[in-house]
Amino acid sequence: MVRLDGGTFLMGSEEFYPDERPVHEREVAPFWIDRYEVTNAAFARFVAATGYVTVAERELDPKDFPGADPADLVPGAMVFTPTTGPVDLRNWRNWWRWQPGAYWRRPFGPDSGVEDRQNHPVIHVCFEDATAYATWAGLRLPTEAEHEYAARGGNDGQRFAWGDEPYPDGVAQANTWLGRFPYDNQGVGDAAPVGSYPANGYGLFDLIGNVWEWTSDFYTPRHLRLSDKPVDPGKRTNLLAAASKQEGIDIPRRVLKGGSQLCSPEYCLRFRPAARSPQAEDTGMSHIGFRCAKDA
Repeated sequence: MVRLDGGTFLMGSEEFYPDERPVHEREVAPFWIDRYEVTNAAFARFVAATGYVTVAERELDPKDFPGADPADLVPGAMVFTPTTGPVDLRNWRNWWRWQPGAYWRRPFGPDSGVEDRQNHPVIHVCFEDATAYATWAGLRLPTEAEHEYAARGGNDGQRFAWGDEPYPDGVAQANTWLGRFPYDNQGVGDAAPVGSYPANGYGLFDLIGNVWEWTSDFYTPRHLRLSDKPVDPGKRTNLLAAASKQEGIDIPRRVLKGGSQLCSPEYCLRFRPAARSPQAEDTGMSHIGFRCAKDA
């Protein structure tokens, strides 16, 4: 882990997506944060020590899915699948598929494995899974503010962790989608081993790109008002949890930070410190991982 002294920084952005507004001063206390994303090897040690079973491995209760064919209610996960050509970018179902039998140890289905991916970030972990690992390790998930502060690497106010240009001198500084999305990727096309790209100014790796990362914060469609007092993420009120739910879906959403290998300028310009994304607590995907933090 790396110890950060904390301080005041400008959180958010007015340039890109509405939920990144408003830009405001945010104070962060000193804290420690993992230098890398949690890897398959680290998560395997946790599972071996505790016998933990991730949400993607558990049987589904038909009562939770009224109207669904019971034959379809099998454990699995959402896996990114490139298309063969241009598609409507407004419909994410064009490149995501439900894969029965996919979970962290079988990331692309029953015939896949992680034997050659020990140093890759663990994926298909939902919020409960990430929290369970952090608790076992004596740590916690970072808050949204901590993650953004760490991701900036000391470059306060700049668009990207490394400056204002997405690809300085034409060189990718993080694992993101290079080419036409979602069918022509000239980059990695998958999560890369942690530490494959340059560290930021704090000596931290992959806080931008590679996989989205869970934070402890409930999602709201804008930053809290400047007059709002900070709230302990473990003691948030039901009002804030309710505000984080999608209409018609009774599952709170948490903030993901950092972007992933699927972010591209033409579709998802979210490989920036200020960017954020809502994610249902019970859903892990093949581009979501996490790292841990603790108080200093």
